[in-house]
Amino acid sequence: MGAGHHHQLYRPGDSPVHRLPAQCKMLAVFAFAIVVVATPRERFWAFAAYALLLAAVAFTARVPFAYLARRMVIELPFVAFAFLIPVIGMGERVSVLGLSLSLPGLWAGWNILVKATLGVIASILLAATTEPRAILMGAQRLRVPSLLVQIAMFMLRYMDVIVDEMRRMKVARESRGFEARTMRQIPVIARSAGALFIRSYERGERVHLAMLSRGYSGEMPVIQEISANRRQWGIALALPVAALAVLGVAL
Repeated sequence: MGAGHHHQLYRPGDSPVHRLPAQCKMLAVFAFAIVVVATPRERFWAFAAYALLLAAVAFTARVPFAYLARRMVIELPFVAFAFLIPVIGMGERVSVLGLSLSLPGLWAGWNILVKATLGVIASILLAATTEPRAILMGAQRLRVPSLLVQIAMFMLRYMDVIVDEMRRMKVARESRGFEARTMRQIPVIARSAGALFIRSYERGERVHLAMLSRGYSGEMPVIQEISANRRQWGIALALPVAALAVLGVAL
């Protein structure tokens, strides 16, 4: 799959979580998310237990809380939506700090917020302890459709190339005295976006022709086969199994 490179979300380390095969961690996170979603929203203590389980994983993986907090910014749209639901929701109203809020909206907002937060934390822990290339190889081991894996692989590989191309175009504009301060500069930005699309498309065509000339037949060769033994599966699945036990008590 080519040479690996660290992503901004990946935190290099040698913890027991880092050493687990990617397919084990991916399946564990997926199963954990299903258990969290299936938990009744009224079981506050169950969500607290899930958070403690994730905290234990983060401690084992040596991922600090500040690292998780910075990367949870991606959840802000969900947070804003969750806080907006009680305001615009219908049904019975209750007064909270002088505000009239919808009671069904409060429950719906809480449901979205807590489950999304736990899912995001689990995903961040997965990304922080697994290299992107290993995640793609793990997806292959889990029998994810090959086409989807290849699309994700090329996106990962060439995202940095496209971002670097954007940076060079930005430097070129600024070297000619361009400053995007008013709405009148929008046509320039639009033309730059069009030029970037054309360049990316042409680069993709050249890469595809180069791959065909090297024998590409629709499937990427697997350079390193990563298998998992029963012990590794058991360690990885300890998280969703513990969460499932909590759900069993909650129900």
